[in-house]
Amino acid sequence: MAEENIKRKIIVSGSVAFDRIMDYGGLFAEHIVPDKIHSINLSFLVDKLSVEFGGTAGNIAYNLALLRESPEIIATAGTDFGPYRSHLLLSGVDPTSIKVVEGELTASAVVFTDKGDNQISAFHPGAGKFPYDTPVETDGRALAIISPGNTKDMTTLPSYFRRKGMRYCYDPGQQISALTAGQLMDGITGAHTLFASDYELGLIAQKTGWADGPILERVTNLVITYGAKGSRVLTKDGEWKIEATPVKNEEDPTGAGDAYRAGFIKGMMLALPLESCAKLGSVVAAYAVETYGTQTHRFTIQEVAERYKKSYGEKLEI
Repeated sequence: MAEENIKRKIIVSGSVAFDRIMDYGGLFAEHIVPDKIHSINLSFLVDKLSVEFGGTAGNIAYNLALLRESPEIIATAGTDFGPYRSHLLLSGVDPTSIKVVEGELTASAVVFTDKGDNQISAFHPGAGKFPYDTPVETDGRALAIISPGNTKDMTTLPSYFRRKGMRYCYDPGQQISALTAGQLMDGITGAHTLFASDYELGLIAQKTGWADGPILERVTNLVITYGAKGSRVLTKDGEWKIEATPVKNEEDPTGAGDAYRAGFIKGMMLALPLESCAKLGSVVAAYAVETYGTQTHRFTIQEVAERYKKSYGEKLEI
């Protein structure tokens, strides 16, 4: 089996961020005094600290590069972006499309996790609070995905891509709560594929009043993920349920959804059946789950094909 020689350009809009992850060996609950919650003052000595490269656009692009595609990241970063830029270059992602905002820091997330997997998080948008505000080139691009990021970008890019005749995937994710019902409806309408977790789809339905049926009147494909329980693909013509790829060890599920999306898009680029796209997405997600951090896993095309066959009993022409 030979690897592809042609790399397709794929537009990936969303966020780039530094993830600062800290692990606490105890339980947060042990240090909370119920009758003092009106005046909390807590400090935890953490056992582990790591600074990881993250953000939805960064994660999706990283996996697309591993899959031998050529992603272009549409996002804003700060003046501290240097190490992340070097990481992207080493990973096969051209970072020149990322806009650096002078005087701002790159978006940053701080996540504290205790031994019960309870989390306390804080997020600073930094340069991410500024829209891209730069023309996005669509000529010669095969596909676009709009992932969670700056809300203005998420509301202007769908109509822009529709005017340009650019096929796009829509993945509102964590920004569902920040978008109005009208903005969500506009982003969904005309999308080729809508990606959402089961919980996120519930939020979309709550906000827009659209369940599966009304959504499928406006998109070509609806892809719903269920974490370790797999995924489901719906179209006007049918539905497919896909089991998750077995993982060797569940190290860190953060970023698995972004990896799934990259794998699914790779399948689309290969014109695979939708069921196969979902299986490929699940294989790529498994690699992300098995490593700590969202952009630390590695794989070759050969390894992906072998794991696909082992997991689903089918040969993958990749």
